[in-house]
Amino acid sequence: MMHKEILLVEDNPDDVELTRLAFDEAKIANRLVVVGDGAEALDYLFGQGKHAGRDPDDLPSIVLLDLNLPKVDGREVLQAVRANEATKTLPVVVLTTSTEPFDVEASYALGVNSYIQKPVDFEQFVWAVKQVGLYWLVLNHPRTA
Repeated sequence: MMHKEILLVEDNPDDVELTRLAFDEAKIANRLVVVGDGAEALDYLFGQGKHAGRDPDDLPSIVLLDLNLPKVDGREVLQAVRANEATKTLPVVVLTTSTEPFDVEASYALGVNSYIQKPVDFEQFVWAVKQVGLYWLVLNHPRTA
């Protein structure tokens, strides 16, 4: 069985590495594709810019999206994803340090599937990322096109 990619939109290299470790520990076979800002995330999803030539119909299984990103912030990425017919049902999980009620409400208003605060503790972070991966990639039954 072919495992679809996971798109991680994260500008913090430490959080990228922790996420990789968590998925390795959970034995999640999906390839983790990392982009460091919101503009590159949109280029990746829509097959534009430096990702021109990538088939935009070959969507990742899930997008793990930080909110506070350079160039284009996570809210704008989420808005663009939900506004596009091809990506509007793509599972997006916000994985961020913010617990601001505005960020939570705005994310859900824009159509996020789940909102998770990144734990500060290493073990808790790894546990949270494992749970996200196991739920969205193993337990969840995605819509079929």
